[in-house]
Amino acid sequence: MSPDRSSEAQSEESLVDHLTALRTCLIRSLGYIFLGFAACWFFSEQLFDIIRAPIQPYLKSISGGLVFTAPMDKFMAHIKVSAFGGAILTSPGWIHQIWLFVAPALYKEEKKYAFSFLTFGTLLFLSGVSFAYFVVYPAAFSFLMNFGGAIDAPMITIGEYLSFFTTTTLVFGLAFEMPLIFTILGMMGLVTDDFLREKRRYAIVILAAVSALITPPDAISMALMMIPMVGLYESSIFLVKIFGQKPY
Repeated sequence: MSPDRSSEAQSEESLVDHLTALRTCLIRSLGYIFLGFAACWFFSEQLFDIIRAPIQPYLKSISGGLVFTAPMDKFMAHIKVSAFGGAILTSPGWIHQIWLFVAPALYKEEKKYAFSFLTFGTLLFLSGVSFAYFVVYPAAFSFLMNFGGAIDAPMITIGEYLSFFTTTTLVFGLAFEMPLIFTILGMMGLVTDDFLREKRRYAIVILAAVSALITPPDAISMALMMIPMVGLYESSIFLVKIFGQKPY
């Protein structure tokens, strides 16, 4: 076999190996989430009360809760709530699967950070979720639900609220993983702290655009998203400087 064909075969084999590893990562992650879903199903009522709480004071329906317009809406809502709770509950499991996927690209001495990766990644994800729940939602709903006077009463459906809540909460959780992602890229030699400093202005513009896209359409929510994201970017520079590959 010629050197060119040998190199091409090795490249194809490497691509297949990566795709196989990615498939394994996804299947196992979904398996963890399914187990979490099964556990949370028995507590879906309590989870629903927790999810509903941020908007509860502004609901004006007869029951004082969210409304639904189709017979299956409430049942499907409990399925979504259980799946959402399962993703939160099993975050250490699927974060560990992500580590197993990226670990082969790291040097042997860098793989010893597995426990730190799992702990730090879980804490960052839960911090993002908590920040959205305890800081962003109260401020956003206070502004949005009181905007334009008190004559018009909100009639918010279960499906619309759950889609907004779960998507926004998970995005916040994943967005808070930024320092961990940059640290891994630094350990792989793909970014440096100098590169992140040089691109700071562009990063801030991108973070502002992302904050505007993933938050409710008001300046308060955007600011509440952008400020911690900029702080996380700055912490990423510090972490990459410590853990990133050193130039020779």
